[in-house]
Amino acid sequence: MQLVSPDEARRLPEAIIRLRLADFDPIALRYALAPFGLTLHGLSAVAVAVFDHGAAPAGVSDRCFRFDYIDERIRAGNRLSAFAYPAAEIPAFLTRLQAVAKSAGEIPAPLVVMDTAAAAVLGASLDPLVSLRRQNLIANVGNFHTLAFRLGDGGIEGVFEHHTGYLNQPKLEGLLTELAAGTLTNAAVFGDNGHGALVYGGQPLPMDHADFNVVVTGPRRNMLRGSALKPYFAVPFGDMMIAGCFGLLAATADVYPELADEIQASLGGQGGAGTPPWEVE
Repeated sequence: MQLVSPDEARRLPEAIIRLRLADFDPIALRYALAPFGLTLHGLSAVAVAVFDHGAAPAGVSDRCFRFDYIDERIRAGNRLSAFAYPAAEIPAFLTRLQAVAKSAGEIPAPLVVMDTAAAAVLGASLDPLVSLRRQNLIANVGNFHTLAFRLGDGGIEGVFEHHTGYLNQPKLEGLLTELAAGTLTNAAVFGDNGHGALVYGGQPLPMDHADFNVVVTGPRRNMLRGSALKPYFAVPFGDMMIAGCFGLLAATADVYPELADEIQASLGGQGGAGTPPWEVE
């Protein structure tokens, strides 16, 4: 691979193939939707999630910077939708989210962008069995990062984020057990090459339920299959594969309150939490 300046790129022969790389491609979406008679016009909103580590200032640890951002978001909003933004309010250091907003700029609809892990956990919380509980421990085991939240009546009670490649089932079980008990420390996770951990308060979460103790989602969720923690693999609206999409939809209701009634009705109001949003009249 050789990097060239924009001026050099413009001088390259026309025979050179030019590829446009982006997380969000409106042109590809238009082609995909066209055979079904659908367009990108008349949308109430567009919601996109990507994992954005954040561009840390020079001399600042990438891991510290990422987890300080997570802490700031929780303290500012104390809810998972605090990790979602309208396009005009994306922090400058979230460069990947900024790039999504730039790519989506030509679509005539409001844009919501969000962190993938928070979207997945929010979506998992919509599972009808999960939503019955007042306290939950929910982990998104991603390809590269694992993020777990302890949730209660007061909002987010604790969180940790680690690199999935450093985890195995026993280690992840230990982290989740300590997060539930409120004993997990930032130093322990950071010292193991993770991002960090924080416990904000609330009562320790019991881990002796007869049915399940931890809710799991994410592409590497099988790391907890067969675990002694009795994991429950969330299936919001019957589909674990798009938990993050449901989380995005729920966050959009917070970001754009004018859409809240319709979104909330589809996610858990009229028709019940087990009714897919596309089946609500």
